[in-house]
Amino acid sequence: MYSQLVQHIVDTLEENILSEWQLEQYAGKIGYSKFYLTRQFKKETGLSIGAYIRKRRLAVAAFLLLHSDETIIDISFECQFQSQEAFTRAFKELYQMPPGKYRNLMRSINFKEEQEMTKNEVKGWLLTGTNPSLYTIKADHEVFHTGSKSGYLGSTQPAEEGQFGTLMQVFSAKNWIGKRMKMSCFLKTKNAMKCGAWCRIDTKNGDLLQFDNMDNRSIHGTTDWNYYSIVLDVPEESAAIHFGVLLVGSGEVWIDGVSFEEVDFSVPSTNITGSATDLPLEPVNLGFDDL
Repeated sequence: MYSQLVQHIVDTLEENILSEWQLEQYAGKIGYSKFYLTRQFKKETGLSIGAYIRKRRLAVAAFLLLHSDETIIDISFECQFQSQEAFTRAFKELYQMPPGKYRNLMRSINFKEEQEMTKNEVKGWLLTGTNPSLYTIKADHEVFHTGSKSGYLGSTQPAEEGQFGTLMQVFSAKNWIGKRMKMSCFLKTKNAMKCGAWCRIDTKNGDLLQFDNMDNRSIHGTTDWNYYSIVLDVPEESAAIHFGVLLVGSGEVWIDGVSFEEVDFSVPSTNITGSATDLPLEPVNLGFDDL
């Protein structure tokens, strides 16, 4: 998860994503210099504040192209582009096609998907958990953070705290052996009893090596898009990396912008499984005197 400062920046940006604010105004509202904000934001997100705003405005534009009949020029100005030409160039750079073509193509594709989609099928992803029959998954083209779709996991009937579903996938650990890996994503929730991103690293025999399910920083209730991250080491004996989003009990959660990157070992691990290095060197409190 972001530091408190960078999360505050993200929240402020999201609240004013279509405003005409300049960087100085964001800095004034948050209470730091624009140079300090820019440096800290880039350090934690890998994006400049300007690049983040631009990507989010283009995501809003993509949504409007798909779900409204607004003209392209109106969408251009609504998303704070100086001209339709500037908007078209930026949109084409991110989505690899001009906005008019995107509107026609995506509306056609989404119509076919709605006609053909079967329950609990999302390419590359699996629905598992203690009670998968209580949950559903889909690629949601109406709610997303960047791009044009997000992954959705939601309960279809009342579920209790001991029951959970997860939208997940697994891939080989081969290219990550010996590295410290950071998984990051954006999550949005609605009436979620408890949820969070998760990642697990196993041996070829299925033995657990590293794990974090955000249990110590889980998400509850209704929240807007926020950034979360998990940092784990990938030991030599690693064979598989499992990851996804977990929903305990009832509610809904969306996941978007999932990415993996190698980080320096100075970045703290979020692993919650014990290891030999975590053990005390000597036995403690043998007389049960310490409370």
